[in-house]
Amino acid sequence: MAAINTMEKKLAEYKCDTNEAVSLKLVRFPEDVDDDGTTFHPEYSHQLFGDDEVAFGYKGLQIQLFYSAGNLSTLFKVKYSSKVTEVFDCVEPDDIEGKIREIVPAGFTCNTDDFISLLEKDANFKPFGTLLHTYTVHNEEAGELTYQIHKADITCPGFQEYHERLQTFLMWFIETASFIDADDDRWDFFLVFEKYNKDGETLYATVGYMTVYNYYVYPDKTRPRVSQMLILPPFQGEGHGAQLLEAVHRFYCSLPKVQDITAEDPSENYVKLRDYVLVKLCQGLPSFAADKLHLGFSADMVKEAQNKLKINKKHARRVYEILRLRATDMSDEDKAREYRLEVKKRLFGPYRKNQRELAKMRKCLRPEELVSHMGQMDTQTQHEELEKSYQVVVEDYRRIIERLASQA
Repeated sequence: MAAINTMEKKLAEYKCDTNEAVSLKLVRFPEDVDDDGTTFHPEYSHQLFGDDEVAFGYKGLQIQLFYSAGNLSTLFKVKYSSKVTEVFDCVEPDDIEGKIREIVPAGFTCNTDDFISLLEKDANFKPFGTLLHTYTVHNEEAGELTYQIHKADITCPGFQEYHERLQTFLMWFIETASFIDADDDRWDFFLVFEKYNKDGETLYATVGYMTVYNYYVYPDKTRPRVSQMLILPPFQGEGHGAQLLEAVHRFYCSLPKVQDITAEDPSENYVKLRDYVLVKLCQGLPSFAADKLHLGFSADMVKEAQNKLKINKKHARRVYEILRLRATDMSDEDKAREYRLEVKKRLFGPYRKNQRELAKMRKCLRPEELVSHMGQMDTQTQHEELEKSYQVVVEDYRRIIERLASQA
């Protein structure tokens, strides 16, 4: 038994946390390759290395995936200080290269000098597709930086290969990511690039992207649905997500055949970002004027949001609640109570549905089964959960209002 425990301890030394072992870079200059300050790591690696996010068989494991900043030419190297087969000849280490090859397309190099040569070709890289929007962001060190948002599709020369490299980042930063069938011509791609100077030339660095699928809506409309959205970690927290989402929204608003714009299984962060962008777009509409908000959510709001900004009723309702909170003096008890009841009325929807289900159950369930379900729908618990939901919603709304104020 002691021998087995000793063996397990020694084998445990050959386990590595893959979120730490994987090193990612977006390389602009040759010196970036050896600069640890330009390295970032995954948030997730379970899709390749299992739920434990552990690689077995190596000590000091380093999985390097370095990309040229523009075209995303790729350097892939695996380094380690020792391998389990050096001590235990009957134990197989994980096939690191095989796992990485599952997501990284062919054409990468394993030689640093070759990668430096590919880096020089980034000077010829130009953004794909059509320019939609240009904006600037102030950087404390670099001053005003210029960014561009482009719309591309799979017919753009070289784009398919570029997208295959770009989408590898999804596996490291979106928990339930999967690759799309980019050959389907109903996909639209929106790309963010930073313009920067290198040796007197203007170059472009990849910042992030969004994929949107155009669904058919009977009889002659389409419903663009956001599928994936990622701003790469070195650029997060700088407002690029909001710029991208707003530019995409404005693009589809210009198309008469678009019914409305939705998102596939949106994350909490995406919903908050969408709330911010839609409030920013709607706050200038006449139906959302401050003197109209206290009258309640109206058919005019639904109609104007739909017709002018392709915003559906559900999203327009959230916009109304945020703008009404901004216009409400919450220190006034009566006004605060009115607002609270207005929001809770919407939040109560799922609980009201439970009550309808309970009424149906009374007709078809045995008494002991009915008691079981009634316990799940206790009225006191419903009120407590409703209050919790309200507080969370209002806190999120306040952050959006603060962000709007800071951008004014």
